[in-house]
Amino acid sequence: MKGEKFFDETREQSLVKATIVEKYFGAWSQIITGAQKRYQQHAQKIGYVDLFAGPGRYKDGAISTPLRVLNTALQNEQLHDRLVTIFNDKDENHARTLSEAIEDLEQIKLLKHAPQIWNEEVGDNIALQFEKMSVIPVLAFIDPWGYKGLSLRLVNAFLKDWGCDCLFFFNYARINAGLSNPKVRSHMDALFESHTQTLIDQITGLPPDEREAQIVEGIANALKTYGHRYVLPFCFKNESGKRTTHHLIFVTKHFKGYEVMKEIMAKESSSDHQGVASFQYMPAASLSQGLLFELNRPLDSLKDLLLLDFAGQSLTMIDIYRQHSIDKPFLNKHYKTVLKEMEGEGLITTRGRKSKRGFADNILCVFPGV
Repeated sequence: MKGEKFFDETREQSLVKATIVEKYFGAWSQIITGAQKRYQQHAQKIGYVDLFAGPGRYKDGAISTPLRVLNTALQNEQLHDRLVTIFNDKDENHARTLSEAIEDLEQIKLLKHAPQIWNEEVGDNIALQFEKMSVIPVLAFIDPWGYKGLSLRLVNAFLKDWGCDCLFFFNYARINAGLSNPKVRSHMDALFESHTQTLIDQITGLPPDEREAQIVEGIANALKTYGHRYVLPFCFKNESGKRTTHHLIFVTKHFKGYEVMKEIMAKESSSDHQGVASFQYMPAASLSQGLLFELNRPLDSLKDLLLLDFAGQSLTMIDIYRQHSIDKPFLNKHYKTVLKEMEGEGLITTRGRKSKRGFADNILCVFPGV
C-alpha cells in the first residue's frame, strides 16, 4: 500500500509539514483559550481533528503529527481540561498502532478527555456528521495520500463555526493528472464543485508553471465561494526542486489566523529573496500568475504596489498591512520597513509619529494621488 510506504521513513518534507501543523496548533490554541477565558459563558473546550492520522510513528521511530500535537498539549496546563481530540484512520492496523502509541505517551492521563480513535473511511458520511454539529473551536487536519475523501464540503463542514481553521494536503501531482482524466471527474467535482469545467478549460494547453498557478488559484477561489476566507498555500517540490509534488493549504475565516500561519510558513520556507520567504520547501522557478505569483513577489515591488493600490488614500500602518498583505508574501515587518523608507524618500507623508524610531501601527500614511 502506498499509505504504508509513506510511513516507512521520515521524509524531510513530512517533518516540515508536521512542524507547521504543530506550531500552528500551539499558537492557535493559545489564541482561542485566551478568548474563551474572557467569555466564560461559552464552552471552555477546543478540538483537534486528524482524519488521516496514520500509525503515530514512522518506521524509524520518529513521531508523526498526532503525537506531536498531543505532546504540545501536554506541555500546556491550560489545555489539559479543554482539549478534545479525534484521530481517524480507515486502516485498522494504523488505528490500533496509533492508539498504542498514544497510550505510551508520558502523562497522557493529564488530558481530561481521552483521545478518540475512529476507524472510518473519509467521505460524505464524515462531512455530514460535522455539518450537523455546532462544534467547539476546532483545528482540522486533512492529509490524504491522494485526493479520495477530500472535498470542499468536508473543509466547509469544519470551518462553519467560530474559531475553526483547517489545513489540508493538496496532492498537486495527482490532482493535476486527475483534471485530465474523465474517469475521476467525480473526485475533481468534489474538490472544485461548480468550478471544475471552467478550470479544465483554463489550464488546457498551459505550460507547467502557469498550469500549477491556475489550479492553485482554482482551489483558492472555490474555497472563498463559501464565504470570506483567507487561503494560504505552502508548496513542496521534488528532490530536484523542479516539480511540485503537493501543497499544504491553510484556510481560515480570520485575519489573525492568517497572520500567524504566514509567519510560521515563512520560517519553514527553504529560501527567501530580499528577506521575503518563498513559501516553498524546495527552491523553484518563479510563477507567473494568480495567487502563486503574488506569493513570489520580491520586496522591491512593495513600494510601487503601495503607491498604486493606495493612491489618494490615508490609512494607518496596521490597516495597510491587514488589507494589503492578503495573498502576498509580505509580513508585518516588511510593511513597517518599506513605509519608513517611503516616508524618508518623500513618497508618502505621515501623521501621528511620536518617535523617529520604527514605524508604529497607528501612524497615518498619506499617499499621493495618481
